[in-house]
Amino acid sequence: MGKCILSSVFVMLLMVMGSSAVGLDAKKDSGGELPDLMRVYIADRGALDRKYTLRYSEEYYDRMWQLAGAWKERLDGIDYEGMGLSDKIDYHLFRNHLEKRQFDLQLAREGTGEVIEVIDFAGSLKNFIRDRRRGNSPNSRAVADAFHEAGMEVKKRIDKIDSKDKFKTWQQASRASDVVDDLRENLEWAFDFYDLYHPDFSWWVAAPWEKLSDKLTNYATALKGHYDESVDTDDGSGIFGRPLGAEALEREIHSEMIPYTARELIEMARREFEWCQEQLSASAAKLGYEDYMDAIEYVKTTSVAPGEQPALINYFAEEAIEFLEERNLLTVPELAKETWRMRMLSPEMQRIAPFFLGGEQVQVAFPTSTMEHDLKMMSLRGNNPHFSRAVVHHELIPGHHLQQFMNSRYQTHRRPFMTPFWIEGWALYWEMLLWEKDFARNAEDEIGMLFWRIHRNARIIFSLKYHLGEMSPQECIDFLVEKVGHERANAEAEVRRSFEGAWGPLYQISYMVGGLQMMALREELVESGRMEEKTFHDRILRENGMPIELLRALLLEKPPERDFESSWKFIELLNR
Repeated sequence: MGKCILSSVFVMLLMVMGSSAVGLDAKKDSGGELPDLMRVYIADRGALDRKYTLRYSEEYYDRMWQLAGAWKERLDGIDYEGMGLSDKIDYHLFRNHLEKRQFDLQLAREGTGEVIEVIDFAGSLKNFIRDRRRGNSPNSRAVADAFHEAGMEVKKRIDKIDSKDKFKTWQQASRASDVVDDLRENLEWAFDFYDLYHPDFSWWVAAPWEKLSDKLTNYATALKGHYDESVDTDDGSGIFGRPLGAEALEREIHSEMIPYTARELIEMARREFEWCQEQLSASAAKLGYEDYMDAIEYVKTTSVAPGEQPALINYFAEEAIEFLEERNLLTVPELAKETWRMRMLSPEMQRIAPFFLGGEQVQVAFPTSTMEHDLKMMSLRGNNPHFSRAVVHHELIPGHHLQQFMNSRYQTHRRPFMTPFWIEGWALYWEMLLWEKDFARNAEDEIGMLFWRIHRNARIIFSLKYHLGEMSPQECIDFLVEKVGHERANAEAEVRRSFEGAWGPLYQISYMVGGLQMMALREELVESGRMEEKTFHDRILRENGMPIELLRALLLEKPPERDFESSWKFIELLNR
């Protein structure tokens, strides 16, 4: 393993040192101290994450809170006025991350505190886990006794669970289940450390552990379903998310340096939604349709035959690159063109991601032979060529693949502090810019491009209203079907992805909001004549990810004050 790691590091070093061979000029990270400090913090956090593996414990929360606080103090002691522009940007990027980190830790601590009593019997078990970290020699008989007693206690709790008060929400029940799973997983790691290696450990502990492990698994399952269904009912969608509520939602928006309220963002999205409807109607008229929804339905019938989708995607990828280079819009390194790959999305994955996913490897959505006929037809219609054409450049070049390629080579210290408003905003910005540059070949392509654009505005509306408690998952699904033109199965998958996936609560609004921020920044720099278009795009990629307001300060060469607060009203810079 050591040789493999060294080999991988060596290859990465060669790629960076040889970057000029693929059309990139070697460029060092900032010469100040912030990049190194940010790398040290990430290393410190990683080390503590690996050490304190009981994630639902005061020990973990205290240590991580202490880490963030210590780094904030360290930042306070830095000579801010003596910094260069790049370091000042890094200062605010780093500080914003630390403040958000402490906010998230406090929420997690409070949530765990609501359910931690489900393992209030586990004191000796946690001691065993902590002792294992340094390889302390265990008292095998005492460990066996502790496991046996814990197993009996867990059995009692399972037997009596129906007589206990139910959790108020499914979120609490799920968290309680996670707490138990976390304990069981850590106990398993500790058991495996000594099993077969310590002379009498296996003889004493193996049997009690097997029983305790089974009981903890059953306990976690029982807790997960132990909530008041009259409060947290299924609205018919079968989708259960975690609405933030107004206060937490506004805090999330603030941490992304967006100086607008949720209500203001919904209003912005509504106006953009109406613009998309107007454009869709104009494109539909070119096809002879009065209602743009009828035109969308027609475009959905243009799917390719089974087996032909990969070749089509490859064609679309090369087409987009040629369009960019002919117009000298940005630098596309030859190695970036060479190294993207393709795979097909499984039926299981398409349940939550009904369309393409991307990066260095574009994951193609298309119906499989195993899908039921109605689902097969919905996938076929939802991934038609004109919808897919608009997705390919979002996922590959100039979108996520090119982003990731550049992120791993320039200002790499900023990469762990990435924001989805930069990641998805960049890819969505190109969808909007290519629309303005007449990338669409015909009215069908226009429908495909506008479908995604109206969809991204719909995401802002339904996701923010969901977190404000104003829309249910089923209402979100109906909205996508009736106003955007989604197939119902695809709309269900989209909403499930929004609320049950691994993405944060603002991820779905980050596409259009981030894209509009970049369009506003383009107005200030490119349309004003202050920066060449290609230079603008190359600089964005070479500065790596950050909140767009910090990117603006960097590109405008306007250092933010030390007490900087987000104030850039980008919506007012847009024409609509």
